[in-house]
Formats: sequence, structure tokens, C-alpha cells
Amino acid sequence: QVQLMESGGGLVQPGGSLRLSCAASISAFSTYHMNWVRQAPGKQRELVASITRDSIINYADSVKGRFTISRDNAKNTVYLQMNSLKPEDTAVYYCNVARAGMSYWGQGTQVTVSS
Repeated sequence: QVQLMESGGGLVQPGGSLRLSCAASISAFSTYHMNWVRQAPGKQRELVASITRDSIINYADSVKGRFTISRDNAKNTVYLQMNSLKPEDTAVYYCNVARAGMSYWGQGTQVTVSS
């Protein structure tokens, strides 16, 4: 059984920062490729950032230079540090992992960027 629990969302002004966390209940966490995905109202889900087991990282062009993904394998946790937030970053942010042909998602955490 895989469980993902996101936290750290909230309301922030433009230009502000938030740090999201995703605690994963999954054995051998360090071997998995972890993703942060967001979905804004009326829009499709967007892959924001990913980190492989070897810490190879990729970002969506829309967040490059502003967001940083990292992982702590000792804590089975992946993070998303979000700086210089913009109103267009408003979305529900999800943690995602694929295992044995199945894709697992957390419940999501709301991020709202507004003045």
C-alpha cells in the first residue's frame, strides 16, 4: 500500500514563498522517481518538477529558476520550495509516484497566490 501526504500549502502574496512537503509511505522510497504535479481550476494537470532516484531533476519551463525540488530519503519525504510565486501558480499541488505499473497520488494541497 502506497500513501502520499502533502502539506505546506496556503495563501501567499505574489512574490512570496512556500515550501511543500510530501511524506511517502512506501518501502524503498529512495529507489523511486518522485513528481510534483499541479492542477489549476479549469486546466489540465501539469508536471511541475521531478526528481529521480539519482537526484536528476527536471522542471517545467514555467517554474525554472523559482522552484526547487529535493528529497530526504531518510525521512521518505520530497519537498518543493517555491519562491517568487505568481498568481498563475495558484493550483492544487499533488505528489505522485509510479510503482509496479500503477500511479499513486496524494490528496493534494492548495496553493493560492493573491494579494
